[in-house]
Amino acid sequence: MQFGTSKTGDVVEKLTIGAGDLTVSVLTWGAIVQDVRLRGVPYSLTLGSDTLADYEDAMMHHGSLIGPIANRISNARIKIDGMMYELERNQDDRLHLHSGKEATHRRQWALVDQSDTHVTLNCTLGDGACGLPGNRSFTVTYRVEAPANLTMELHGTTDTKTAMNFANHSYWNLDGTETWAGHALQIAAKSYLPSNEDNAPTGEIVPVAGTQMDFRQLREVTPDTHPFDNNFCLATHRLPQRDVLILRGASGVQMTLATTEPGVQVYDGRAAERPGRNTYEGLAIEAQCWPDAPNHVGFPSILMGPDEPYAQTTTWRFEKT
Repeated sequence: MQFGTSKTGDVVEKLTIGAGDLTVSVLTWGAIVQDVRLRGVPYSLTLGSDTLADYEDAMMHHGSLIGPIANRISNARIKIDGMMYELERNQDDRLHLHSGKEATHRRQWALVDQSDTHVTLNCTLGDGACGLPGNRSFTVTYRVEAPANLTMELHGTTDTKTAMNFANHSYWNLDGTETWAGHALQIAAKSYLPSNEDNAPTGEIVPVAGTQMDFRQLREVTPDTHPFDNNFCLATHRLPQRDVLILRGASGVQMTLATTEPGVQVYDGRAAERPGRNTYEGLAIEAQCWPDAPNHVGFPSILMGPDEPYAQTTTWRFEKT
């Protein structure tokens, strides 16, 4: 169904798929996961909007597929094969955040294929777009399978060496409440990346043991005591898809995240506000490579070339306990 017309004149479609107890709606704008419904739960589990203008403005990161580089590049430049590429400085006129105004979450994706249970979209970036080299093509498939699983399969190609680090930026509130207070969180990470005043990694890789970032066991979280805008280090390279995170609401609704990615960023939503709603309404949980990798020795590389296609698989499993 038609969802709206963008400021650029693109007719944006809302594509709804489902299987078992799960129904998911995806927009062609930004490959956005707009709505996630679990049978028996009277609200969406993800924070969305029915208005396209919201996604073009205050909610540009809600549910979006952000690339070619999600998160921050602290000095807004990347060196590739000895050449320095200057990136848009769209955070405080100093940092590069979420690939800037030309990013994939600010573009119309083309519909490639659709069935009752899946939708496939494609987006292309020309050489120089987002400040990076390469003619690039990205294809994402969202697929719903019983009993209540949503899988995202993402592939990227380039004709020259470039950088890629995609993340789905959905915000989750499994209780339908004003904030995410009272949710419980578990993350299979032995270390994390502390952030500086710009919310970029300091470069340290710190063991979670003995810190407030130790979520190896499921425990309750609140905005007052758990400020989040950090990457949790799951591995030093991509691995076969495996369970890495559990988010459980006080309502008994639970989400299990499985991914191939070596990191997962958790953000508390302190500056994310839907029109007429509160901040801290949902937690952003972003499977990705470690942020700001080009600026830190020892971080997994986000560089890739024509013979190294990008691939990410991430699955969200839902249940009501």
